[in-house]
Amino acid sequence: MRKYEVMYIIRTDIEQEAVQSTIEKFQGIINNGGEVTKQDIMGKRRLAYEINKFRDGHYVLVHFNATPEVVAELDRVMKISDEIIRYMIVKDVA
Repeated sequence: MRKYEVMYIIRTDIEQEAVQSTIEKFQGIINNGGEVTKQDIMGKRRLAYEINKFRDGHYVLVHFNATPEVVAELDRVMKISDEIIRYMIVKDVA
């Protein structure tokens, strides 16, 4: 398993329960064949520029170990998820 890091931004116009369920959904995908080593929910922050008419977002940073298949599934689900404004998955070199 390799080390990865994912940062994603959740829309602010949804309820807090939906934000929490979105975080749990992605954590469940990672735990299905990998393991979360560190998760940092940064909270609501201002975006550097407007994305799809959103000025704010809930930032979440997750460090995890997983196989490439788990990362591909996480990428696929994040692409089609309406709650996500932006995301980026990178290999952790540290």
